Amino acid sequence: MNGPSQIAQNYVNVGVGKTRFGLLKTFALGIMAGAFIAMGALGSAVGSVGIQPAGLSKLVGALVFPIGLVLVLCAGGELFTGNSLVIIPVLEKRIKIQDMLRNWGLAYAGNLVGSILIAELVVLSGTLNMYPGLSEAVIRTADVKCAIPLHAAFIKGILCNFMVCLAVWISFGATEMAGKISACYLPVFLFVLCGFEHCVANMYFIPVGLFASYVYPEIADAAGAIHLSWLSFLFRNLIPVTIGNLLGGAGCVAAVYWAAYLKRR
Repeated sequence: MNGPSQIAQNYVNVGVGKTRFGLLKTFALGIMAGAFIAMGALGSAVGSVGIQPAGLSKLVGALVFPIGLVLVLCAGGELFTGNSLVIIPVLEKRIKIQDMLRNWGLAYAGNLVGSILIAELVVLSGTLNMYPGLSEAVIRTADVKCAIPLHAAFIKGILCNFMVCLAVWISFGATEMAGKISACYLPVFLFVLCGFEHCVANMYFIPVGLFASYVYPEIADAAGAIHLSWLSFLFRNLIPVTIGNLLGGAGCVAAVYWAAYLKRR
């Protein structure tokens, strides 16, 4: 197992490598990562639907959701939130800021495409008719996310990516796949259980609710989805959560561990 100091040193090269990917490769791997997170989010919704009390429902959903990040780390993908750690080679002066920003932008765009594509396919496939109440739960979840106050969305974004980047960080401490899976699982489980906000997951959760509301308008009315719209998705959730995710990952994890293990004093 690699210790924290070795992880920090190894990630410098990992981050440099990520910025050396071609544009198409980064974008394609971003699509894959968005699709993986969306599938984890779908499984989380399916697994928790109809369970009472609410705390138990949240627990079951949290047990399923980490599958998405497991796929990103083990199958390969460029996840915007995890790539907040790419600021480490910038601080080490191994890459330029524009290299990092290009990686973030392409990964983010790819994540958005992959997530929305899965959301559309889920609705078109009729998957939301699998269990009674699933369509309503999906729409209600999206509506609730669009109603979160801006400051709360921002803070929940910080807390979320603090945990996601710790999951990615400790996964680099493992040298075998089983170790990587177990290492990244628990921090992601915790952030979902606590209801924190992940911008890439929300690229699925809110669009799938929007698409479902178009197909099942009567269910959307019954669910009382009064906040759900594309503008609310963008301005009331995605933007503040994304900013919070960046601060939580790049500021609270990457910068701190760089200062602790790599900064020359």
